[in-house]
Amino acid sequence: MAVDELDTRILRLLLEQPRTSVREYARILGVARGTLQARLDRLERDGVITGTAPALSPAALGHPVLAFVHIEVTQGHLDEVGDALAAVPEIVEAFSITGGGDLLARVVARDNAHLEDVVQKLISMPGVVRTRTEVALRERVPHRLLPLVESIGRSTRR
Repeated sequence: MAVDELDTRILRLLLEQPRTSVREYARILGVARGTLQARLDRLERDGVITGTAPALSPAALGHPVLAFVHIEVTQGHLDEVGDALAAVPEIVEAFSITGGGDLLARVVARDNAHLEDVVQKLISMPGVVRTRTEVALRERVPHRLLPLVESIGRSTRR
């Protein structure tokens, strides 16, 4: 999907000022409210904008430990294990991957003992062969998309 300069400016505002009204975005950008709304609708329809929920902090919710768990699955059981992972509230994301393991789960926990309990729950799931856990020490680059959006915007101006 092509993202032009106006789309890039809109996305930048959404990322930098997520609680601003559509009317205020239009004023800031110097475009008609209808134009802005049509662009937002298209960006949502095309899957560029996927939600408007607030970003939550697991640490502030009492789960400051972050770990990445590689999960090796018995052949033919990837879907069942993936479905079972969705039932574990401490798993905030999970992906099918290549390389060492079949799945990679981002896990949050209250403390290391709680993390061990979660990992033991994963190990006991039918179809799970083994796990390997890596604990995150410090976030070095927070989740971000603005540099990517700006890069795409620059490439469309060429």
